[in-house]
Amino acid sequence: MKSQKIINDPVYGFITIPSELIFTLISHPYFQRLRRIKQLGLTDFVYPGALHTRFHHALGAMHLMRVTLDHLRAKGTEITPEEYEAAIIAILLHDVGHGPFSHALEFSILQGITHEELSLMIMEELNTQHSGQLSLAIRMFTDTYERRFFHQLVSSQLDIDRLDYLQRDCFFTGVSEGTIGADRIIKMMAIVDDQVVVEEKGIYSIENFLSARRLMYWQVYLHKTTVSAEKMLINLVRRAQHLGMEGAAVPATDALAVFLAQPARLQDFKSDPSLLKSFLSLDDYDIWAGVKTWKGSADPVLRGISQMLLERNLFKVTLSSQSFSVEELEALRVKTKKRCGLREEHVDYFFTHGAISNFAYVAKERILIQTKKGEIIDVAQAADLPNIKAMSKIVKKYYACKAKSLNL
Repeated sequence: MKSQKIINDPVYGFITIPSELIFTLISHPYFQRLRRIKQLGLTDFVYPGALHTRFHHALGAMHLMRVTLDHLRAKGTEITPEEYEAAIIAILLHDVGHGPFSHALEFSILQGITHEELSLMIMEELNTQHSGQLSLAIRMFTDTYERRFFHQLVSSQLDIDRLDYLQRDCFFTGVSEGTIGADRIIKMMAIVDDQVVVEEKGIYSIENFLSARRLMYWQVYLHKTTVSAEKMLINLVRRAQHLGMEGAAVPATDALAVFLAQPARLQDFKSDPSLLKSFLSLDDYDIWAGVKTWKGSADPVLRGISQMLLERNLFKVTLSSQSFSVEELEALRVKTKKRCGLREEHVDYFFTHGAISNFAYVAKERILIQTKKGEIIDVAQAADLPNIKAMSKIVKKYYACKAKSLNL
């Protein structure tokens, strides 16, 4: 580049943009849209500092990928300039397909489409715009490149994505217990037989990484208040979609109106190119514009939930390690209907239930340790503590959320 571009990141300090193409991608409207999508959805209802965005995370992941590739080169792994740039692009764009509030609305505005599928569509569109310069990055992203360790760095149980978001989310929420030693983990990484491995002396850093991830899920990502706020938002959008599909006039921005008229499916994106353009105009601000408008709606559900979100009058959450019986759920439903004075057809918007689950380590997607003798073994086998084996157990909690009071 004619002049080196530097960004001051609150987590890592000054980070550099390594090439002209990467700078062009960062400057593109598709990527700049990530400034308007919060990394942790509505988690700031619990942790007020959690206002960082997908833009922050993508730049941080870009930086960590560069540090990792430099380290692997220093250890003797051959990485060409083309592979170097492609790997950085793959991690930079890995989350470009996220919609408003990240995961919160992933399956309500859309129908059966993951953000990874949308990221791929957007990367392919950018590849067309840049005359095929993203082809290698796309192969790494989709795990179709022959050197598979590049995909592991982008998406695995010990990938650059997780190394950044755990540090960043810990920093912005103030949950210091989630701190991980990312620098040491990266320094302990090596490539053996086209696989990412961690040297044995880094095993305690891996244990800490897995423990921190498990803690962050229960304390931050699956915090019961966050669950409550997200369920309220999902129910609000579901009601707006229901009214929109019935032909009612639901005030919304142009981009949001497209998805209220009909939740989009993967085949819809493939058959209608304009749909991706509408999605790429959609961000958190469209949803908040709707919430602020709908608080004056004649529809009691739109009006009620919008007002509750704006005033942080959230659903009360009951958590249990055992599933609720049909009788218990019906009793809570009836109580919600009576307390809030709801019509029967509106009750399910103000009462919701389900399950949340978490496991820190998936044994079939292994983290590999290279012993001092050169053997490659699973981290659960290498650890001298039983906690990693315990982390592979799925822990499930059941929740019931209900409105506490309502002025309709």
